[in-house]
Amino acid sequence: MIGKLRGVVDSYGEDFLILDVHGVGYAVQCSSRTLQALPRPGEAAVLSIETHVREDAIRLYGFLSDEERDWFRLLQTVQGVGAKVALAILGLGKIEALASAIALQDKPAISRAPGVGPRLAARITAELRDKMPAIGGAGPVAGGLAGEDPLPGAPPAVQDAISALVNLGYARPQATAAVTAAQRALGEGAEAQALIRRGLKELANA
Repeated sequence: MIGKLRGVVDSYGEDFLILDVHGVGYAVQCSSRTLQALPRPGEAAVLSIETHVREDAIRLYGFLSDEERDWFRLLQTVQGVGAKVALAILGLGKIEALASAIALQDKPAISRAPGVGPRLAARITAELRDKMPAIGGAGPVAGGLAGEDPLPGAPPAVQDAISALVNLGYARPQATAAVTAAQRALGEGAEAQALIRRGLKELANA
């Protein structure tokens, strides 16, 4: 199986590129966001590759990082999500934004992808919420999943918000600082989802 390709961009198609690797042109399908981020023809590029072997074809899917490829695989564990839909979802924005949408159960954000209706968006957010830690870099023992109190004495909403950010892959000190700042801005009665949203903004501006 091909796991990574390093070569020179030969040309672009609507949803793919031809990557020249030592004289061999590989047709690699990518999300729209990945295609936009790649260099011009004639310049070098490196792609993490997912290989799909079928009876009638071998397809290569390219990604800017191994993490993006892992999300491509994860999305396809949801019934109704094939390679084309998974690429469409990844084309919506950065991985962090996708993880945030799932953590917040933001179904409208997911349904903006072509081929994703409200029901499929609901299924994606519901099924993947608990699977994200393995992808985001925080293992299944992170935060509240291990029964650890992320901030002793803090309100449940604050503890839940910190655990959610840790599960998204942020370091515990970062998550705690962001949620603490969010609570100062929103007030002590803020709910967990509001704290998560504000905490993500704090992290983005850090």
